Amino acid sequence: MINTEEYYTPPSQAVFDDIKQASIKVWQTYDDTYHYASEKIDRIKDLTNVSDNYAYMVAMFDIHNQQKVLANLETAEAKELVERLIS
Repeated sequence: MINTEEYYTPPSQAVFDDIKQASIKVWQTYDDTYHYASEKIDRIKDLTNVSDNYAYMVAMFDIHNQQKVLANLETAEAKELVERLIS
């Protein structure tokens, strides 16, 4: 579980970038016939590492896809943060 102060504190740039790439990777698995996935990717790609933007990317998904984001993370720090966020 993550407390309020931690939630609104941005992670390191490396952790943020890892979460961003993992989130985009999951959205790229979606059927984009009606541009739903590309709209979500467009929202993510321009996010900067401020406040709770890292959490916003994870919150775009249901719990099953949050687990996919978690599985696509490269760094232990990002995995720990997302695990605490979704627990």
